[in-house]
Amino acid sequence: MALSSSVILGSLLLLTSSFTPTTTASLISSPGQKTVIPAWKVQSSSATGNDAAKLSSPLLDTSTWYTIGSKATLMGTLLENGVYNDSALFFSDTLDSVEYAPFRVPWFYRAELDVDIKTDNASANGSGDRLQLVTHGISSRADVYLNGAVVADKNTQVGAYGGLTYDITPYVKSGKNVLLIRAYPTDYNRDFALGFVDWNPYPPDNGTGVWRDVEVKKTGPASLLSPPRVNAKLDGRVSIKVDVKSWVDEGVDAKVVCTVKDPQGKEAGKPKAAVKIAGKGWRKVILDIKVSNPRIWWPKQWGEQPLYSTSCLLSTPSGLSDTTSSTRFGIRTVSSSLNTHNDTTFTINNTPFQVLGAGYTSDIFLRFSPSKLRAQFQLVLDMGLNTVRLEGKQEHTQLYELADEMGIMVMAGWECCDKWEGWSYNDEGSGITFTEPDYSVVNTSMRHEAQMMQHHPSLLAFLVGSDFWPDDKATRIYVDALNALDWDVPIIASASQRGYPALLGNGGMKMDGPYDWVPPNYWYNKQLGAAFGFASELGAGVGTPELISLRHFLSPADLADLWKAPEKGLYHMSTAVSSFYSRAIYSSALFARYGAPDSLDDYILKAQMSDYEATRAQFEAYATRWTGIERPATGLVYWMLNNAWPSLHWNLFDYYLHTAGSFFGVKTATRIEHVVYDYATRAIHLVNRSRASKGRRNVDIELVDVKGVVLSKSTISVTTSPNTSRNLDTVVNATSTTDVSFLRLLLSTTDGKVVSRNVYWLSPTPDILVWENSTWYHTPVSTFADYTSLNTMEKTELVVTSTHTSGNKGELVLVNEGIVPAVFVRLGLVDADGSDVVPVFWEDNYVTLFPGERIGVGVRFEGAGGLGGGKRVEVSGMNVDARVVSLS
Repeated sequence: MALSSSVILGSLLLLTSSFTPTTTASLISSPGQKTVIPAWKVQSSSATGNDAAKLSSPLLDTSTWYTIGSKATLMGTLLENGVYNDSALFFSDTLDSVEYAPFRVPWFYRAELDVDIKTDNASANGSGDRLQLVTHGISSRADVYLNGAVVADKNTQVGAYGGLTYDITPYVKSGKNVLLIRAYPTDYNRDFALGFVDWNPYPPDNGTGVWRDVEVKKTGPASLLSPPRVNAKLDGRVSIKVDVKSWVDEGVDAKVVCTVKDPQGKEAGKPKAAVKIAGKGWRKVILDIKVSNPRIWWPKQWGEQPLYSTSCLLSTPSGLSDTTSSTRFGIRTVSSSLNTHNDTTFTINNTPFQVLGAGYTSDIFLRFSPSKLRAQFQLVLDMGLNTVRLEGKQEHTQLYELADEMGIMVMAGWECCDKWEGWSYNDEGSGITFTEPDYSVVNTSMRHEAQMMQHHPSLLAFLVGSDFWPDDKATRIYVDALNALDWDVPIIASASQRGYPALLGNGGMKMDGPYDWVPPNYWYNKQLGAAFGFASELGAGVGTPELISLRHFLSPADLADLWKAPEKGLYHMSTAVSSFYSRAIYSSALFARYGAPDSLDDYILKAQMSDYEATRAQFEAYATRWTGIERPATGLVYWMLNNAWPSLHWNLFDYYLHTAGSFFGVKTATRIEHVVYDYATRAIHLVNRSRASKGRRNVDIELVDVKGVVLSKSTISVTTSPNTSRNLDTVVNATSTTDVSFLRLLLSTTDGKVVSRNVYWLSPTPDILVWENSTWYHTPVSTFADYTSLNTMEKTELVVTSTHTSGNKGELVLVNEGIVPAVFVRLGLVDADGSDVVPVFWEDNYVTLFPGERIGVGVRFEGAGGLGGGKRVEVSGMNVDARVVSLS
């Protein structure tokens, strides 16, 4: 078996711990400061019984309980304690052998708190302390006890996003306190959880447990219920909102002071307001300031990400009562509108914004690593994407903070295909519909998530429905909750056109597929998922990992099945009842178009070529149809960005963060300035995704055959404008040849600097789609393009030299000294032992070089995967000899 995944990802994953965390939390004494429960003892009720009073005893022996950090689902707990390990659990079909029965009973999470508190005179004019317990969602419901007393039962603490604040002052005592949480089993059809539908096998525990932090907060008689919420205008007007809560019967007279700092940390203002609250009520307080010379926050590809900050103090006559930590925000505006075709277009800072994104998923066991997420977001930007969609995977505050820092837009929303869409008109659901208590749960959930997200400039929208729209009652609850939390970005009814509530109107997004393989010319048509409108999730079902990753999770028999049993159901695809359990559609096209593979290596090489073709065509088609046509393509979300576990499809980089053909197809397609070949009309398009670049450009067009003979060659002069795409009224006729040809498009400035390089391999016969036989996930092909002559191409002499330019950077120079193209040259970075180095950021990869062509390819390997750094580059391709080059 290969190295374990935790070794492969090294310091990136941080999924396991080499130390035993203390399970006793010491409360910080300053008002307003929160203490995250640092660790838990965890055990099944089948081992402990259900006597909460007994389990709350400070004398309880927990030596046989599991120990985890501040949060972990049940499976996450068992993994952290060595009951399971990733490399074994993810290998072949091992996960299928894990027993589900242990997770069908409640489990207990237990922690001890050392508290120094004075509860006397806890009134508006007194000095008494108050303690609050703050949850952020426990999957999927829980009983909460402090010192054996019930703080909340399973009918109150409900939902994976059910974040609530409880006054625990009556139950706390100075000294040692015992916090006990009984987490109940999760059922995706009956509970509001984080599900995976058919994306991957269900986790045996269905994500049950304390998956987010639980906090204890010390305040005076009044508190601030959430971080400050910020609404900012481009002219510098900033409005800060906080909710002030009284915890005492007498009510409070209080004062709120918020300090605003600019991106350099210099104070920009200090608004203040007085507030009077009667009894145990609460009030919203609004503080307004005007920031001079405001610095505007932009998505990464359009500008800088300056972040302002604010922190607030709450005081009563008895002194400081509460504080908030520093909350960062950006000055920007987001809006959306429907065009005449009912397609949504987003606008950022009054500039139309074409969404080019992909769907993010959490880890299968809901483990969260900020360092891995940062690496994933770095890959998002390196690929040229500007947005990620979270379908019910709202994760933790760090996700939005990273998106703010890095300039990635986020489309958040509820997920499909489980209790979140339990509507009577959902004809694809389980039939279990909302009951009256469920509306209260989604209200609490929406309010909590809005509190967490509202101030983040990276937020693009919230989709209150995915495949189906919420009913009128739930829609009103969602909208009222978001408005109450000062939501200032679009609220979208759903990600599909199945229907919509009157309150929100048409969501302006389509969900017509595909999800399985379609040819490149699919995207240039006028039906289903082709490049028009806003596509909320779609793709060609690709994302085949390279062999260096496959060996971590597939057995030799599994690997053989890939190319020897192309129609066999595969455990690392989707679930066994899914339409995507096999690679039959994908493999039939691959074999027909590229020829039946004669080895595993041959299969993987051809798969990478097919994946590259598929993603490049999809993203290029949407980019070319952004402006200048009757029905523009206003956005797309690729299905998917990443996988919850090692998977054979639906990703743009694999679980181990290795990038392959699907990644570089997108990276090529999403260059800021680019030239594109239209597979349907054979036209050439000019794309400019920048906010400011403009001027004269040259486009060099060259077509050669498999023998390197030049078939046509021309140069045209064009003018490019920001944020536009247009047809150059130039056609390349590759169908006049009798064999495969190669088309190279070079976009350069007038002084000869190459801005974009793009090479296609083209068949003399196109793929012919049978549109009338389309399903929701696929459009069949009656005749396939023919690339089989690539298998018999003459080998070419590729010279590769390298330079190690700094500690984590290098450059390779590739020179094709032969007379035929060097086709699909792959570059892989490994350490001195030949192990994968991840993540790696290549300037380009999977490149095809024309005869005599020379290109330089830079490489950067931040973090180096914890394996000692990149030392060697493995080079291979369709018609070049494989070799290893030292990065020296």
